[in-house]
Amino acid sequence: MSDPSSPANLREQALSLLASGEATSRADLVETLRVAPSTVSSVVRRLLEEGAILEEGMGRSTGGRRPRILRLRDAGGVLAVCELGARHARIGLCSPDGRLLATEEVAIEIGAGPVEVFDTVAQAFGRIRAATAPGQALLGIGLALPGPVEYPHGRLIGPARMPGWSGFDAQADLRERFNVPVVVDNDAKTAAIGEYITRGRDTGDMIYVKAGTGIGGCLVSGGRIHRGGRGLSGDVTHVRVADSGERECSCGSRGCLETVAGGAALARQLGERGLPVSTTRDVIAATVNAEPSVVTMVRHAGGLLGVALSGLVNFLNPDAVVIGGALSSLDVYVAAARSMLYERCLPSMTQSLSIEAGIAGPDAALTGLGHLVRAKADVRSS
Repeated sequence: MSDPSSPANLREQALSLLASGEATSRADLVETLRVAPSTVSSVVRRLLEEGAILEEGMGRSTGGRRPRILRLRDAGGVLAVCELGARHARIGLCSPDGRLLATEEVAIEIGAGPVEVFDTVAQAFGRIRAATAPGQALLGIGLALPGPVEYPHGRLIGPARMPGWSGFDAQADLRERFNVPVVVDNDAKTAAIGEYITRGRDTGDMIYVKAGTGIGGCLVSGGRIHRGGRGLSGDVTHVRVADSGERECSCGSRGCLETVAGGAALARQLGERGLPVSTTRDVIAATVNAEPSVVTMVRHAGGLLGVALSGLVNFLNPDAVVIGGALSSLDVYVAAARSMLYERCLPSMTQSLSIEAGIAGPDAALTGLGHLVRAKADVRSS
């Protein structure tokens, strides 16, 4: 049996931690590997001499000197990442260290089924590679899906509003198309990883909610996603909430959060009132234009999100609740969720709780995918 503290194993562990983003400095490696600082310094010095890693920039101070940032050296080649929505796909290209190089959006209809959607995505991958990294090898692919994904197998389990997708092996399909390592995960989980990476390691335990056309969420604890037994955790969208109007949900139940607090639900309700609103973007535009009936409904939706999250906050006692996704750009939505959390949660749970909009922006899921794919592809220096 190999010794985990041997120089060779410490070297591989350090490379893996740097590749995944779990460590970005010597101090991080000391804390995670639980070895002496002198041992980590020796490992880092050897990796620098080999040219496997680079040392650049300064991190944030936690009381002492600001640490130097460590990252893997680019190995050549690129990683392709994609987040699917109901009507659009956000495509990105990453360098081997996970940094986004370029992004674009293409129109899709998720209801058209996986074959048609993946044909469109494959064409977009080819186009963005030709424009951004001509001649560069494709090292791996990451895909974020708006439904429950059985991780790490990459299979969708009972997704709502996605006819033809349930049970589809997205990971196998993409691997067959491109013959490279593939990671398939839920969009809220990948966005949470991107948000956590953007915020830095001192974020603490975080409940992340992606509020867009639908609503998804997850818990990040100790820098890791809590996935549950089959990788299906975080389906907050089907939590039943009071004052939901008992609307029928796509899951077959009634009164789910999805029916009142997501962008699709808001667009439907506003459309029923005769307003020219049919998409989440229309809802956002109408709210920004301060149309009174729209603002009132968006505020109510944000409050219902807060109701659904209050039980989780009382149970999990997180350091932060972060709301991402398209609706997080609406201050009235985030403020209503925050107000309801303060009203419904125990004071001891909210005393030091941060409740705010995400900072990673629309590329949060692509950033998260970049780090997942580089670890799966085991990218190393050339």
